[in-house]
Amino acid sequence: MSKSPSIRPLRSDDRDQWAEMWRDYLAFYETEVPDSTYESTFARLLGDDPNDFSCFVAELDGRLVGLTHFLFHRHAWKEEHVCYLQDLFAKPEERGTGVGRALIQAVYDEADRQKAPSVYWLTQENNHTARKLYDRIGKLSPFLKYQRT
Repeated sequence: MSKSPSIRPLRSDDRDQWAEMWRDYLAFYETEVPDSTYESTFARLLGDDPNDFSCFVAELDGRLVGLTHFLFHRHAWKEEHVCYLQDLFAKPEERGTGVGRALIQAVYDEADRQKAPSVYWLTQENNHTARKLYDRIGKLSPFLKYQRT
């Protein structure tokens, strides 16, 4: 039986392991960002501006095995803030072991603590492995995403 990871906020000494996982996450979505974006994102994740993203990591036996970036923001249809879960990543060898579910639950718990009535996220239609989890713990929205070309 495998051990469950501990979920905790990102720390400054997590920089190298965080960057490795985020690089792998971005590669999955066939994108790259410049080194300066790694630096600014990591600094924001550790900062105390409530308008910036936050990060939880999953730790197992002293090594990081997953991450999630999330943000609370205003919503025109609600008085309370809502929570956007932007990035979720579990190392490939840890997928299917509960890492992703534990990270999402940590975001759900933080949303409850901050009295945010909803948590939402996006994924690619062909992300079948992740969608198996998402279909169990969330509800698929009918909305389609458009962006500036």
